[in-house]
Amino acid sequence: MKDETQDVTFQLHKEKMDITKQRVKTADVRVYKNTYTEVKQILVPVIHEELVIEKKGLTPDYPDIEVTRIPMSEERIEVTLHPTVLHNTKVDTQQFEEVVQVSETLKEEKLRIETIGDIKVEVVDTPSDL
Repeated sequence: MKDETQDVTFQLHKEKMDITKQRVKTADVRVYKNTYTEVKQILVPVIHEELVIEKKGLTPDYPDIEVTRIPMSEERIEVTLHPTVLHNTKVDTQQFEEVVQVSETLKEEKLRIETIGDIKVEVVDTPSDL
């Protein structure tokens, strides 16, 4: 009987983890000022001055009173609007760093040998990077 041996090669695999980061746009932000209008009504007393001429009839045939009014002066309302600063608002972007824990299950294949019978197995350690 001829001694036949067969060479069998196994490729054992081990998963390694590579971590990469990618910047992703999460929102669009638009900052702007908006102007609102409000109608205010205020009562303001004003004075005007008139020359009043009254002409009275002196006889019973002319009992009417004739009144002539001549405007001489008046107060006119002038409204002046002036802007006032309510507050200063600063808008800026800031970056914050945080540490996030990443967990992943990695697979590793190991060669396993089962023997049948009374066989002496000798294991020789070799570097694992080969």
